[in-house]
Amino acid sequence: MTDLVAASRNRRRWLPWVGGLLGIAALAWVLRGFDLDRFLAVLAGADARFVALVPLAIMGEQFVRAWKWRQLLSPLRPVPTLYLFGAIMAGYLLAILVPFGFGTVARSWLVARRENLKLVSVLATVALDRLTDGIVFACLVPVALISVAFPDPTGGIRAGLIWGGAGSFVLFALALAALIAYRRGALSADGRLAQLLGRLPARAAEPARRLAAAFAEGLAWPRETWRGIGIVLASLAIKLIAATHFLWASLALGVALEPGQYLFLLVFLGFLIILGHFARVAGSFVIGAVFALGLFGVEEEKALAMVLIVEAANLLSIAAIGAIALWAQGVAVGELREGSGARLRSRSPR
Repeated sequence: MTDLVAASRNRRRWLPWVGGLLGIAALAWVLRGFDLDRFLAVLAGADARFVALVPLAIMGEQFVRAWKWRQLLSPLRPVPTLYLFGAIMAGYLLAILVPFGFGTVARSWLVARRENLKLVSVLATVALDRLTDGIVFACLVPVALISVAFPDPTGGIRAGLIWGGAGSFVLFALALAALIAYRRGALSADGRLAQLLGRLPARAAEPARRLAAAFAEGLAWPRETWRGIGIVLASLAIKLIAATHFLWASLALGVALEPGQYLFLLVFLGFLIILGHFARVAGSFVIGAVFALGLFGVEEEKALAMVLIVEAANLLSIAAIGAIALWAQGVAVGELREGSGARLRSRSPR
């Protein structure tokens, strides 16, 4: 057993290095004809008016997400959209500074602390947010494939996206059904979950029931029909606004793509980022974006410039608004970076 644990630790230690090397090799391949002087000239000639629209689109996307989150939180407590916007941006900032999903917990904690809600209940609303986003994203895959043509001699890219979209839709739909069943079982005294928790030792059974019930409370779908429709439409709007990030970056560099191509970029990069995360390949977004833009005939220098504009705008927007939101909440970033995750959990409302 000790040898297995040691081998597992060694694999985890080497995985980031392997992922980094794979990322460097893949980036070198997609930029094999790269000209640095031309790249610098492309950046120097960028239209600042369109560049400025990229962070505005990023903030607009997250403001719509905040409105959507407000609707999901409405069964628990009415929370101002502007505050939720700040909490989301603060969560993204903390996700950069503290890895392993800390950003999601942190933004939920900020809301739970302010509104005197249970942390797990707020986390449940984030789960609904992610699932509705995932289902809408999966539905956009066939639309993107139908609306755009791109060189794919072997058909591997198109087949991969088709299977990925179908698999994602089934997975997210099953996860949503599982959460619905979980809510019924957790809130019912005669439910299967309640019966399973009842078999635990007396000291652990009651806290487990409270935790399960608190999570189930956050899974409540709004009763108002307009809120439910708004949640789905907001998920669609979030994806469409996200597709405009590359639109404004391309116009800044004098590149004009078809509308369907921007949607294809959104879908293609969405899957690639997930695969890159699990495979631990560094820079998967940059690599995938340059490759996808190359399919549409965009030169490597302009493709890389577009990606860097989007990435820089994203990081600057998160850093600025996230830091302001944390400051307004009286939360020190340095304190969080030093491992205050346990402190956040211990201070969460009960």
